[in-house]
This record gives sequence, structure tokens and C-alpha cells, in this order.
Amino acid sequence: MSASTSAAEQIDEQGYAVLPAVLTPDRVGGLLEDLARIEAQESIVPASNGFEGRSTLRAYNLLRHGPQWQDLTIQPDVLAVVEAVLDPGCLISSVSSIRILPGETAQPIHADDQLLPLDGPHPPVVCNTMWALTEFTPENGATRLVPGSHQRGKPVYGGDYDTVAAELRPGDVLIWNGSLWHGGGANVTDADRVGIAANYCAGWIRQQENQQLGLPRSVVATFPPRLQELVGYSVYGGLIGHIERRSPADLLDGPET
Repeated sequence: MSASTSAAEQIDEQGYAVLPAVLTPDRVGGLLEDLARIEAQESIVPASNGFEGRSTLRAYNLLRHGPQWQDLTIQPDVLAVVEAVLDPGCLISSVSSIRILPGETAQPIHADDQLLPLDGPHPPVVCNTMWALTEFTPENGATRLVPGSHQRGKPVYGGDYDTVAAELRPGDVLIWNGSLWHGGGANVTDADRVGIAANYCAGWIRQQENQQLGLPRSVVATFPPRLQELVGYSVYGGLIGHIERRSPADLLDGPET
């Protein structure tokens, strides 16, 4: 049995799986360094709500910041699991960083597909990944999970549930069904907890971040073909997303309008 098949089976059963050591220490260090640059360059500050976190820094639309971020979303081992949970016609929904600072409180328990008007349980329509750039521990804000909850419908947002911490080492990747109940943990340490959330959705639903407007066409034209498809320059099932019966990828060679 391949690692991707085993992980997909774990996600089907318990709602999540962990792929260890996907990133090398050097790669982790490079991403941390570049993320610090992005946060400073864009003057990122915490949000003013409990969901995004009042002591959490989030940088959005990371695909526009260079190949080091783009490569994450098409990493073969991780993408194979995502495609097994959804299907090869899936899309990238969003790519963002989550730096939980010391003193942050626990995020409300929720499901990532909670806003979708679908009664649960239902087939997976969202599959999300968390790439650990620092250690994830119960004390520093490791993602809290309710195993098996993807088969229980939708949670009461912010409800009190028994959870387990997704303990990760730098370079590990947590992958979960978007129906799984979960939330970021509280950080009671004196160090940041840093992860990259690369989220995917079925090819027939709307992406969380508007990739077609958020990414300049000239930038998308430099992406590998698979990444172009994942951000939406593709046609799902031969029908959904076409432009006059042509793939939107055909526009990448034309002038930007």
C-alpha cells in the first residue's frame, strides 16, 4: 500500500492524517525567513476577531510571493493524498500563513466547510493541509482535532468538544477532511507557532481566495501547468469553468486585460 493510499484511508476513517518530514530543515528555514520578510513588507498585524485570532499573524495569497510557496501546493506526496480525498479536478482554495503568537487563546472549534449549504455527513468537498514550520505542541497552539467528527455533520461553532492535539515536527504536514471539527490551540509558551495552510476544494465549488483576480495573469503564466490548473485555469469534468468551450489556460499566452 502506498503512503498516499494509507493516508487517504486514515482521513476517511478518522478525518485526518500526518505525513512526516515532507520538508527538509533547510527548506523549513528558508520559508520561515521569507515569511518574516513578507510579514514585515506587508505590515501584517493581528485581526480583531476571535476566529482569525487577536494574537495571530496571517499572510494571505502566498502564491504571488514566489516559487518557494508555489512548490508547496504541488508537492507530489501531499497532492496525491488531496487528490485521493477529493479528485484530480480539485482546486487550490487558499494559501496562507498562520503565526500564533504567545498569549493567543484557542480558536473556536469549527469545520472548514461549515459555511457551505450542505447537510452532513457528505462526500468530501474540502481537503486542507497544514505545513509545520515550527514544532506544534499542546502548549504552543497545535491544531486541536475531534477525531471522526467529519462523519457527524456540522459542529456548534465554538462548542466545547473533547479534542486531541496534532503534534508535529517542523517539516511535517497535517492533512484533513474539511468536515473535521477542529481549531487552533492556545499558545501559553513564549515562542511563535508557525504553519502554512494550503487548502483545496472540489473543482465545482467556489475557492476561498479568488485566485483568478488575486494572482496576475503574467504570474500564473510562469506557474507549472499543474499549478495553473489548480488555481482555476482548468475545466472541471469537461464543462465547468470553460470560456467559449476553451480552457481558461489558453488565455495565459494573451495580453492581460
